Amino acid sequence: SKWMNDPNGMVYYDGEYHLFYQYYPDSTVWGPMHWGHAVSKNLLQWEHLPIALFPDDNGWIFSGSAVVDWNNTSGLGKNGKPPLVAIFTSHNSTGEKAGRNDFQTQSIAYSLDNGRKWTKYAGNPVLKSPGIRDFRDPKVSWHEASQQWIMTLAVQDHISFYASPDLKTWSHQSDFGKESGAHGGVWECPDLFPLQVPGSKETKWVLLVSINPGGPNGGSATQYFVGNFDGKTFKNDNTAGTTLWMDYGRDNYAGVTWSDIPKADGRRLLMGWMSNWQYATTVPTEKWRSANTIPRELTLKNTPAGLRLMSSPVEELEKLRGKSSKIDAQKIEGVVDLSATLGFPAAQMEAVLEFELPNDSSADLGIEVSNSKGERYRVGYNAATKQFYSDRTQAGKTAFSTVFAEKIHVAPRLVNGNIVRLHVYFDRASAELFGDDGATVMTDILFPNEDYTQVKIYAENGSVQLKSGVFYAVKSIWE
Repeated sequence: SKWMNDPNGMVYYDGEYHLFYQYYPDSTVWGPMHWGHAVSKNLLQWEHLPIALFPDDNGWIFSGSAVVDWNNTSGLGKNGKPPLVAIFTSHNSTGEKAGRNDFQTQSIAYSLDNGRKWTKYAGNPVLKSPGIRDFRDPKVSWHEASQQWIMTLAVQDHISFYASPDLKTWSHQSDFGKESGAHGGVWECPDLFPLQVPGSKETKWVLLVSINPGGPNGGSATQYFVGNFDGKTFKNDNTAGTTLWMDYGRDNYAGVTWSDIPKADGRRLLMGWMSNWQYATTVPTEKWRSANTIPRELTLKNTPAGLRLMSSPVEELEKLRGKSSKIDAQKIEGVVDLSATLGFPAAQMEAVLEFELPNDSSADLGIEVSNSKGERYRVGYNAATKQFYSDRTQAGKTAFSTVFAEKIHVAPRLVNGNIVRLHVYFDRASAELFGDDGATVMTDILFPNEDYTQVKIYAENGSVQLKSGVFYAVKSIWE
């Protein structure tokens, strides 16, 4: 219930995935920020815990990260138990209102009981602003090669890297980004992590940067860079003028990855805030405002354009699959109504479809869900424009925002070939598309006046071959 936005402090420790998040417990609109807290053992079912961090004399608790200080570099651990250390932005609203430029500083807190109770460090803040208004969202990780902590910090229109031996004292290393990527808005919520290049032993570093506004379909979104990091400087491999987007939908923002995933697992796991600052405070929900995306695994893939970031639903989600309905391979031309054959509601559903396009096809193919009020949502691929799309222009409630349903959202196809794969998770108020095995991702929220009950697949402007198709009912994580 109430207001939430950015996921924060995501860390794995002692069998639990910790998810903290920007939280205002007194209203369904943004206000003085706290860190809400939930934990999960499987990335599916989450247990709400008491608020972890409350505003204090240094300010409201803005976004940040958390790590396990395995070697007790901070000296905050006791009796051989490593502390969990949260690193966050303290936002002094009084200083902001007074017109100061140094009202955002970085602070830390620590926990010795698996994140249940937190003690703020007496020496906060540990990093003061050099007089820059937007100086926030520290993402901290241990850099093994240089044996130090690295803080990736969003600073107005670029990223600043800081280093520390102990999480308490920080020194500026370098800056990146003033001449790279998209600059339609302020840079926020960065993340920096290594990923292995497929088919090799080479490692590349991925830098995530959320931007608001300036997204590819309007409002807030997350861009990324692929390159190298030596513990001091990030060097971008992307060609000048190239902007890469992690998700082309309107509603995946401020996503960051979990720290301290065990090496035996080895995945890079991300979750984002499922909304957009263009309308986040006005969406038509009564008791709650905002949700998170489903967890995703990030990998690199070689494409004709170079290395690109793939996002795939985590494999744990398959445990939520209930009844399934397999669709026979067939030629699709026009609309095929599946409503009577599925046997479960479209409002909570997973779809996995594989289409084969004829050469030089201009077909428009996809999935449509609708209800008895005539409201519909479409997600698919247009071969004529070589774009995936998400169409919520007729999906339900739209009066709360002039821009929510102003246009169909589109995204480029990043892989070649005649085989197009659509993997979509539908929930009552959201749809998450993973096109071509996660090469093109689109996340959009929607607000039908009643649940979608009807399901159709279609091919317009030409025929296509459905090679395989299966729909799954998705069980509730709360039951």
